[in-house]
Amino acid sequence: MSNKRKQNRVNLDIFLNKYVAGVPYMTRASDISREGVGLAHLIEPDMSGKRVGLQFQLPGSEEVIYAEGEVVREWADLDRKKEGSGVRFTLLTERHRRLIDQYVTRDIAE
Repeated sequence: MSNKRKQNRVNLDIFLNKYVAGVPYMTRASDISREGVGLAHLIEPDMSGKRVGLQFQLPGSEEVIYAEGEVVREWADLDRKKEGSGVRFTLLTERHRRLIDQYVTRDIAE
């Protein structure tokens, strides 16, 4: 399988709020890059649209990051009963973009 990702991703194991049609659902992040985040589906409806809102805190930070994104990839591992999606950030404040950049850069350097 080819890797279409343009940015390095680092592992991220946190719970976050994913807003679908304005309703929050808990999801779990698996990784993050400057461009987006990988999410495991927990309990959420079938998505009618591809746009989502995200609300999360990076490990070691007290600041809540608010972002909007677009689902660009969905996956399912039926053997392990897991589903997930890749979300590309479409709207982030500059401050939140810098926080993500610092987190990703620091984690890659370690």
